[in-house]
Amino acid sequence: MTRTASFSRVSLGILAGPAEANLLGNVHGGEIMKLADSTAGAVAYRHSDGPAVTAAMDEMTFLEPVHVGDIIKTYAQVNWAGRSSMEIGVRVEAQPWGSAADEPLHVASAYFVFVAIDDTGASRSVPTLVPESPDEIRRHREAEIRRAHRLARKTEIDLGRE
Repeated sequence: MTRTASFSRVSLGILAGPAEANLLGNVHGGEIMKLADSTAGAVAYRHSDGPAVTAAMDEMTFLEPVHVGDIIKTYAQVNWAGRSSMEIGVRVEAQPWGSAADEPLHVASAYFVFVAIDDTGASRSVPTLVPESPDEIRRHREAEIRRAHRLARKTEIDLGRE
C-alpha cells in the first residue's frame, strides 16, 4: 500500500493561556513540544491506519518566543516512511489572537520519529510514502539524511560502549 503526504496531513491549534507560560510570559518550550508531538501523532496514526508511538524527536528548533494570548497552530505531515517507522515534520506558527491582519510567525520546527505498533506493542508495517511535489521530494531526501545520521550516531555510541 502507498500513501501521499497529503493523505495524512494534520493541523491543530490552541490559544496559549497563563497555564502554559513561564515567568517571562512566554509559552514554555515543553508546551510547544507537546502540541507538536500530538500533531505528529495524529499524522502517524492516519498514515499507518492505527496506533503509533513517539520513538524519537530528532530535532526541535525554537525560532521566536510565543506569548500568552497567541494562537498557536501546528502543521504536520509525513516526510519519510520505512518498514514500521515514519518521520513526521511539524511547523509551529503563532499569531496574536486579537489581530487577524498580522501574518502568522514561524516560531518552531520539529522532526519526530514514530513507530507503528500492533495490539501487543510490537512494530507493524506502514504504507510506503510517495512524495508528489518538489517540496515533498526535498523533505523526503532531507529525512533520509537525518535518518542516516541517527543510525550512524547510534552505531558510534554502541561501539564506544563495547
